[in-house]
Amino acid sequence: MNYRMIVYLTAQIIRAVGWLLLVPLIVAAVFAERASFFAFLATAVGMILLGTLFTLKKPANKAVYTREGMAVVACAWIAVSVLGALPYVFSGDIPSLADAIFETASGLTTTGSTILNDIEGMSKACLFWRAFTHFIGGMGVLIFMLAILPQADTRTMHLVRAESAGPTAGKLVAKMSISVRILYGIYITLTMAEMLFLLFGGMPFFDAITTAFATAGTGGFSVKAGSIADYNSAYVDFIVTLFMGLFSVNFTLYYLLLSKKFMQVFKNEELRTFLGICAVSILLITGNIVPIYGSILKALRYAGFQVLTIISTAGFGTADYTEWPAFSQMILLSLMFVGGCAGSTGGGLKVMRIIVLFKSAVREVKRTLCPRAVVTVKCDGRALDKEMVRGVCNYFVVFMLLLAGSALLLSLDGHDVPTTVSAVITCMNNVGPGLNEVGPSGNFAGFSAWAKLLLSVDMLLGRLEIYPLLVLFTVRKK
Repeated sequence: MNYRMIVYLTAQIIRAVGWLLLVPLIVAAVFAERASFFAFLATAVGMILLGTLFTLKKPANKAVYTREGMAVVACAWIAVSVLGALPYVFSGDIPSLADAIFETASGLTTTGSTILNDIEGMSKACLFWRAFTHFIGGMGVLIFMLAILPQADTRTMHLVRAESAGPTAGKLVAKMSISVRILYGIYITLTMAEMLFLLFGGMPFFDAITTAFATAGTGGFSVKAGSIADYNSAYVDFIVTLFMGLFSVNFTLYYLLLSKKFMQVFKNEELRTFLGICAVSILLITGNIVPIYGSILKALRYAGFQVLTIISTAGFGTADYTEWPAFSQMILLSLMFVGGCAGSTGGGLKVMRIIVLFKSAVREVKRTLCPRAVVTVKCDGRALDKEMVRGVCNYFVVFMLLLAGSALLLSLDGHDVPTTVSAVITCMNNVGPGLNEVGPSGNFAGFSAWAKLLLSVDMLLGRLEIYPLLVLFTVRKK
């Protein structure tokens, strides 16, 4: 393990995020928020100096392989989650460090769960930072850095693979650094497009940009206590629903569209499966909640929004689905596990893994019925590598074991079963709202400090897809 290179790269990331803190610092200056201004200034200067101190001397050995890449990702996300919480504490908006770490981890992992009871009482600078953490964490803290700081492609590939969401991480073009910039260009373009559409619908500029940031990262932090419901606009609901869907799609497909490779996009099995799951879920829930709203169009509006906000793991709200029939709630609970497509900003297990798990199950049934049959798992017409299939199955097992263990630990905090279980599910899948106390109309303020830190770890486990964090707790035999 190249420890010096791990420290060096982690320090670079801390310094880069320190510079990013100057953006909410400007917001504090614009709105004349003195406490927030000095809170962000102190944190930014501290992170920049800390990062600079540990990057003054470059390591002689610059090798970065898979293990080092995972360690850098884990260390960077933990460090940024803790240090990024300091402006909340220093400004007084979130006095408790445990609460501030929970809020920051929720923002960076794009979970969207919150401990805040008075969101609109926060300073504009802190509200902006909450949404901005979604934007930074959506594509990845390291990928953001790689988009602006060129690195050697060998190093870049291991870092991107360690942080990328989904079973695979590939290149769009020959150089990974250029691929990262292309993806970020698409990411920024979609974010700006949503902001302009929201402005066109009459949303204030500050609300539009923070909502666009939160949607881009599929995070769900809103500047309104009632989330998107407070705007009471079918147009705003539609725009946010549309972009939640767009940000849940593998960004590689947008590059293929720009390259005019339309058939490759059309034939993509993961995309077709994702759209099919969304369509079926919306239709089933619409039919189930029509009696509540008395209109098919109104039921379709709310069903469509809630399906996309859950499967994209954005976590925005326009209705309290805990008041819907149990059938609709079970569909939404199932969608928490599905999540978006691999290579998107969505959380969850990812549609590609669901496809592989389903086809693996079918293969095993066929093998049981016909032991001599040769059955392969195929996707997009091609047989998948056995190692990839095994990796997906192993990931699912580890994911479920960690989820069960976390739920067992959280039960010690004394909350009811639906609250406890759904809190872990929503945090590990980076969704946001859960059931009962942590439903769309509730929050996570009722948990104890240690429970919030446990859930913060769950968020990191889900966003980083487990293995980078596990690397920190494994000892390599010599």
